[in-house]
Amino acid sequence: MTTSTTAPTTVEGIPHVDPQPTFVPMAERSAGGIPQITLPSGHTALHVTRYVDVHRVLTGPQFGRTVTNVEDGPSFLPTIMPKELLLNLDAPDHARMRGFVNADYSAAGVDKLRPVVRELLAGKIARLRAEESPDLFRTVLDTLPAEVNGRFLGIPDEDIAYYRPLGHTVQVASHEDVPGLVADFTELYTYLAGLVSGARPRAEGGLIDRFVAARGSVEPPLDDAELIGILLGSVLGADQNILSVASKILYVLLCRPALWQRLAQEPEVADRLVDELIRLIPLGNISAFPRVASERVEISGGFIEEGDVVYPDAFRANRDPEVFADPLTVDVDRTGRRHLQFGYGMHHCMGAALARMEIAELLTALAAEFPTLTLDADPATLPWDSGVILRRPTALPVRW
Repeated sequence: MTTSTTAPTTVEGIPHVDPQPTFVPMAERSAGGIPQITLPSGHTALHVTRYVDVHRVLTGPQFGRTVTNVEDGPSFLPTIMPKELLLNLDAPDHARMRGFVNADYSAAGVDKLRPVVRELLAGKIARLRAEESPDLFRTVLDTLPAEVNGRFLGIPDEDIAYYRPLGHTVQVASHEDVPGLVADFTELYTYLAGLVSGARPRAEGGLIDRFVAARGSVEPPLDDAELIGILLGSVLGADQNILSVASKILYVLLCRPALWQRLAQEPEVADRLVDELIRLIPLGNISAFPRVASERVEISGGFIEEGDVVYPDAFRANRDPEVFADPLTVDVDRTGRRHLQFGYGMHHCMGAALARMEIAELLTALAAEFPTLTLDADPATLPWDSGVILRRPTALPVRW
């Protein structure tokens, strides 16, 4: 229920906010009575959409990720990923690697980056104000997440122009040019391997230094491939993913001036506003990765049988009216269940706290500097970048 005195504002009707499905619905239901879809890999998957059921799949140890990341496995991606990526690991391997990074990526761990974010934003906002044709995406948003993450990890700024295009290709994950995707991924992986081994220079005092020094603190010690897997998740997620989320949040706020006005008048709502918009706005063209059931499980819509491929659709679950009243309404004062955009349970996004902090700082700084900020274009005409895990506007012309 909306408790604010501000008139309810919804995301309904904003061009491009909702992605086009990358799967094909099937007419027939599974033997257990659950709707089915065909994945881009050609596999049939159960389409689970209710919040209670998606939560069950995301948290249940019966639903494995590792078995999907194999040649010819059920996937939205055209190739397999490194098995050491956290999103591909199940227990007990996941707990060993996740425990290694938990403190650094906790809310307290990322809070030390707040002064870095503020310093970077101050310079970018000053440049935006001086432009004749100000573009919020180009001048403020585009490289901010990469620069923040570089300070965090110890990656030199001069490397950003080299590795970012590689990460972009990986996140788009196009089925149209698989050789190009593999080549760029291999180059990115080799670059990160150089940072881990010391073959490439890194800035002192970052997480890479700490990770390399502390690799023996877990049993067995983390090997190079596991360290590279952690860094790959960070370089992609804390750059391309945060950029996608931040760009779409600002796009929605500029399309709904009442929300921007409230933010400018009440900057203390920034954290809640960010989380509510993250609930409503999917990251890319998918909202989760498939799982495979290791045993028979009953959910609200029927039965999932052992061996079934399951797509837990977090996008649909985050708009479940049984959990989120008036689900398309942006309700800054919403209370209740936590959204599933960052996953849940074991595979809860490693960078969730970093994304929340960085985007809240971004909104707070912009609203303070430009309380009358307005989109200076027809939203329907803006260019968008789109891929499997990447989706965002690439221009946000503004005036104030």
